[in-house]
Formats: sequence, structure tokens, C-alpha cells
Amino acid sequence: MQRGFVWLDEAVPGILWDAKYATSDNFTGAPVDGYAQNRLAGTVELAAALARAVALAEGEGLRLFLWDAYRPQRAVDRFLAWCAAPEDGRTKQKHYPNIAKGDIVPLGYVAARSGHSRGSTVDLTLARPDGSLLEMGGCFDLMDAISRHGAPVNGMAARNRLRLRAIMEKSGFAPYENEWWHYTLRVEPYPHTYFDFLPE
Repeated sequence: MQRGFVWLDEAVPGILWDAKYATSDNFTGAPVDGYAQNRLAGTVELAAALARAVALAEGEGLRLFLWDAYRPQRAVDRFLAWCAAPEDGRTKQKHYPNIAKGDIVPLGYVAARSGHSRGSTVDLTLARPDGSLLEMGGCFDLMDAISRHGAPVNGMAARNRLRLRAIMEKSGFAPYENEWWHYTLRVEPYPHTYFDFLPE
């Protein structure tokens, strides 16, 4: 493992996770370069902040469920290559139903540089003690205006988004306004470094 990084399942007891980019259940429809196993890594500082968030969530009878954290640059490069390839329609309905595939990059849903590659960004949601996910008014990686904070989702989903945001902000994270699931440490240990190591 790169110095300064840890496996989050080892460093943050109590989290749940499904590393979506290690599976075919993601917007590319296939496992992504850089994800050799269904585990998530992140900086030591990210893990410490997530531990605070876990404690706050547990105080509300909830758990954290993670989808992504550290993302090697090669995975970002794979996203860009996928966006440039012809449309096959396999993931459009779930992940980008209202835009053309060719607009994903211009609209900012995928970028050449990702905060995830710095190791202190996480994609996550809230779950019940049994692991079932709370309603959030849209799935992970739904590239649509409905994914924005403050979007007109149903009352339960709106409240759950606010619960997640409150927990994360109290734990030292800043939200990304276009994606309700995406949070970055306010004080990152590597704010200008985009890593490309494979966690092991």
C-alpha cells in the first residue's frame, strides 16, 4: 500500500461498502482499470474523518455505506475513453437517461482529474443497521440534475440527503453540490497529487 494510505474496511470498523468500479454495476458496465478487488482505500486522514462520521451515524441508528474512495488515475483515464466510445445503451437508462453520452464530459459529470485520485474523497450513503440503503431520490452516479443537493426529490429522500450532509460536514467534509453522495475532506493531506498506484 502507498505510504499514507490504508484499506478503509480495516481502518474504519463498522462501514459497509461495495466498490462499484470493481464490478460491472457502474456507468461503464464493466470493471474499471485500477480496481483489482472489491475493497476501498483512502488516506489515513480520510479514514480518521470517516471514523468520526461512523460514530455520528451510529448515534442516529444508522451506518455508512461506501461506493468509492481512492481512484487511481488510470481509472479516470478509462472513464474518459469510455465516454469517447460509441453509445451502446447498456447503462444509459440507469446512469444518464436525460443526456447524450457525448455530453457527459462537457457537462462536467466526468473530468480528466478527479478529487478521488488525491485519496481524500468518498462516495457514500446512509444505511439501516441491516445494511439496507436509505431512500435518496436517485442512485449513485446518476448523471442528472436530480442528483444535485437541493434538487426536488420526495420529502423522505430530501431529509435523508440532509442527514448525510450534516453527518459529513460535522466530520470535516465538504459536499460537492452536483452529487449528493460525494464528499471531500476540507483539509486534504495531498491536495495537489493525483495518484495512480494500485492498492495492495
